[in-house]
Amino acid sequence: MDHAPPTDQRFSDRLTDLEIKASFTEDLLDHLNQLIARQQQQIDWLTREVTQLRQQPQAGEANEFRSLRDELPPHY
Repeated sequence: MDHAPPTDQRFSDRLTDLEIKASFTEDLLDHLNQLIARQQQQIDWLTREVTQLRQQPQAGEANEFRSLRDELPPHY
């Protein structure tokens, strides 16, 4: 009697399981990489928006003369 085939079969099954897990891990890694790339694009866009918003009041204040009457509350 030869007991080698069951051992070989177990190794083959374990190898197949590891290959399946590796495949799922690769798919997950690809998905996470895509997600990170999209998030980085959003961060870049938001950074540009914040920069533009910070520059707007400075540009508006420099070009516009404001009277003190404009600063009075509406009930005066």
